[in-house]
Amino acid sequence: MPAVFIHGVPDTYRVWEEVLPRLSRSDVITLALPGFDSAVPDGFKATKEEYVNWIIGQLEQQSEPVDLVGHDWGCLLTVRVASLRPDLVRTWAAGGGPVSKDYEWHELAKIFQTPGAGEEWMAKLDSEQFSQRLEQLGVPPALAVEAAVQMDNRMKDSILRLYRSAVHVGSEWEPGLANITSPGLVFWGIADEACPVEFADRLGRETRARRVLKLNAGHWFLLQKPVEVAQALEEHWQAAAASR
Repeated sequence: MPAVFIHGVPDTYRVWEEVLPRLSRSDVITLALPGFDSAVPDGFKATKEEYVNWIIGQLEQQSEPVDLVGHDWGCLLTVRVASLRPDLVRTWAAGGGPVSKDYEWHELAKIFQTPGAGEEWMAKLDSEQFSQRLEQLGVPPALAVEAAVQMDNRMKDSILRLYRSAVHVGSEWEPGLANITSPGLVFWGIADEACPVEFADRLGRETRARRVLKLNAGHWFLLQKPVEVAQALEEHWQAAAASR
């Protein structure tokens, strides 16, 4: 059973590159969400529901339930998949993405969700300034530059479509958290400005997660604390295997 990793926004599958070498397992799949340095299937509208269905389709190709891991938007998608298709998920681990009716979207998300304003922001995007902003938020310089370079027109369009489909994602998806049956791990950066750490505890309660790990890091805790993240994942998977 592989471990399947889901990135967030505006990241790509590369965001896991600091964690993966620190894992003892090699059966790892890092998904590239459509539109994020990846082709977009014909007719794909990049809504939150379509991303969920796309991930489910990827997991259905596996012979066994997987260990699902997600960060940022990958967190929201991970728990949504686990709530809809528990048969596909052996364990899940996720963080940095509130699934709560009480979460207020951060200011940049609100811009993305506003027709006209989102397009204007994307049109004016300066790669160098954007990479510097990512560095300020804790992204290592090389990865910040790479993330900014990957923001092509296809990704920009996908981001706007995704966020506009998700204005009320908290109230829409939070009730489904009660349907999650697989063992869960919630990890979160204590200094996350966009997604306050209080939502880590809330997600842990709503999903009956086995552990809530709070790291001395910001939103990109997987880049700032890759050793701790990898260790927590290993312990999580080992505990699940021992309880079978």
